Amino acid sequence: MEEIAIVNMIIGISLFLIFNIAAFVSVFEHEKKAALRFFVISWLLLALFTFSYFIEFNLSIIISGTLLIVTIHFFALIIIPYKGKFPELNDMPFIQHDERDTMFSRKELKPDSDRYNKYYSENPDKKKPDDKFRTKPGLLSPKAPIYDPVIFASSEASFYTVAAFKDFVDGEINSVKTNIDNKSISNYIKNWGKKLGAIDLGFTTLKSYHIYSVKGRGEKYGNSIINNHKYAIAFTVEMDKFNVDTAPDAPEVFESAQQYLRAGTVAVQIAKFIRELGYSAKAHIDGNYDLICPLVARDAGLGEIGRMGLLMTPKLGPRVRIAVITTDIPLVTGIRKIDHSLLHFCKICKKCAESCPGKAIPFENRQNIDGTHRWKINSESCYTYWCTVGTDCGKCIKVCPYAHPDNLLHNIVRKGIKNNLIFRHLALHLDNFFYGKNPVKNKFPKWMKIKYD
Repeated sequence: MEEIAIVNMIIGISLFLIFNIAAFVSVFEHEKKAALRFFVISWLLLALFTFSYFIEFNLSIIISGTLLIVTIHFFALIIIPYKGKFPELNDMPFIQHDERDTMFSRKELKPDSDRYNKYYSENPDKKKPDDKFRTKPGLLSPKAPIYDPVIFASSEASFYTVAAFKDFVDGEINSVKTNIDNKSISNYIKNWGKKLGAIDLGFTTLKSYHIYSVKGRGEKYGNSIINNHKYAIAFTVEMDKFNVDTAPDAPEVFESAQQYLRAGTVAVQIAKFIRELGYSAKAHIDGNYDLICPLVARDAGLGEIGRMGLLMTPKLGPRVRIAVITTDIPLVTGIRKIDHSLLHFCKICKKCAESCPGKAIPFENRQNIDGTHRWKINSESCYTYWCTVGTDCGKCIKVCPYAHPDNLLHNIVRKGIKNNLIFRHLALHLDNFFYGKNPVKNKFPKWMKIKYD
């Protein structure tokens, strides 16, 4: 009996340490609510096991045994595979999209210009919602309610710099071609890309539905897009969690712009490298896309398209920015494996939809849209909110349970979500308990707090 009591104490101390470690990780992550709750639970568990050591043996066994069973079942749900059955849904697009229909193209239309009049004569249903966003202050506007001159200027500088890459996304190809093994160069690009700052990088065969049918921005507006490249390289860069968690305030758009710039830098560099080897390559970066980056990244095995319409990556959720290089250099591509567990978690979660200030994210399950099963956000509502507050919001990214840092604590939860249908539901409730259904936004980092005269 004494031996059993000692074992119970060992279990209690172990759980105490585990929850204390989780509390310290949460402090490091600036998650005060989670840290407090992990800390309180750790002491409650230790108190229960200690209490059971000193009371009547039978009652002690009941208390400690119950806690032990709960603990075993919790970790069993993480480890034991029970992925569930998923309906066969076709999420492969059948059509090409026209870039002129994107909000970024429509915001460039000048009222009463020829382009403006022609577009809205052909798309009269889009004029009313577009007129609404044009009445708002606009992105990075000094008239925006959360305007911060220094942080907005920093963000504008990042967008300006990535726009300056426009003349370098494509270029001359070395007339001397380097014959190279596809496995070797694929491995080299993947590892070099990560050294340059990419979090993850993958390859896919370029499909017609990846590419916009018609150009919608800049001097090539209205031109058909022709891209004869066979392959696409997609990669992600990480957005800083602390800055994202200020969403929708200024540090979020600062971070967003900075990572668009980082992704652009890496993409232009890799494209130039490939052209130096004698192969054609073009970088597709912020403001200079010929294709839909999330679709390319999904098919390259980097994640799935989630409820919020963004790429959901296995380690960082939507807290990434994407860039793509299309090329004819021979690469090793794999077969896409659908991550049903991630999509199912998106189906049951809905935190992004519940917290969206613009009410732009659907609550419904994936719908058949143009022959493809997917979620579709209300892009007009989303962009109008951007123009209202002056930033690109990011609140959906902030609240996503998958957007937590890539560390052991959160990776254990991600493992359970991937492995077990029951744990997916439990994980959602745990995330709400520890971090909140609509988490409180972070304050500005100290170094961003500028005193104005």
